Amino acid sequence: MRIFKTRSIAADAIKLGRVTIGGQKVKASRTVHVGEIIDVRKPPITYSFKVLALTENRMGAKLVHGFMENVTRQEQLDLLQMNRISGFIDRAKGLGRPTKKDRRDIDDFNTPEYIDEFDFSLDDLDDPEVWAEMTK
Repeated sequence: MRIFKTRSIAADAIKLGRVTIGGQKVKASRTVHVGEIIDVRKPPITYSFKVLALTENRMGAKLVHGFMENVTRQEQLDLLQMNRISGFIDRAKGLGRPTKKDRRDIDDFNTPEYIDEFDFSLDDLDDPEVWAEMTK
C-alpha cells in the first residue's frame, strides 16, 4: 500500500519488527483485511494506517489515498513536529557535514593572514643583494 518508498525498505522494516497489525508483528506474506489498522514504526514516531479497500493490482502513489487512511494519533504527529524543529536548533557540533558557514570559517582559519605581505619570490633568493637584505 505504498507506506514505504520501495519494496526492499518495506521488507527490511518487517524483518526488524517495525510493522504490526493489532499489536502483533507481521510477516511479509500476511494478508491484510479491510478495517485493519497497520502500525508502522519509523523513528521517532509510529504511524497508523486504516485499510479502507483492497486491490489486486499495483498502483501509483497518488491513488493510494482511496485505499487507506492515515489515522496516526495527534501526539505522535506533535512529537514529529517537535523533532523537526529541535533538529535545526540544537545541532550538536561535530555531527554531520559542516554547513557553508562552517566551511568558510575553516577556510579562513587555515589561510595564513601574512601570505600577501611577502614582496619577493623564491627566485629572488638566488640574488645576493636580496639575500643580504633578508639576513640583516
